[in-house]
Amino acid sequence: MTDVNVETEPPVGHVKMVYLGPVAPHWEIRSDFGDRDAIDGFRTRVNARLVLLPPHDPQFRRNRERVNRDAERENFMIEWDLGYDEES
Repeated sequence: MTDVNVETEPPVGHVKMVYLGPVAPHWEIRSDFGDRDAIDGFRTRVNARLVLLPPHDPQFRRNRERVNRDAERENFMIEWDLGYDEES
């Protein structure tokens, strides 16, 4: 059972996933604020999930959802810059 009145804690960090293009490495993970060790650990896990995956690869969608869940679990704000506007 979940308590609807429970306040969510403010994010402990921010990460921005930036697609660099078709030449590897495809991704850069930037951070504006947060604990450097936590961000570096997250960066390592994310790089393992996204290495050599461009956004048009079918595996990317599954791994993106995993990265989003990891960010939520770590209480990070996550932002994706794929180089184009995504449909809502």
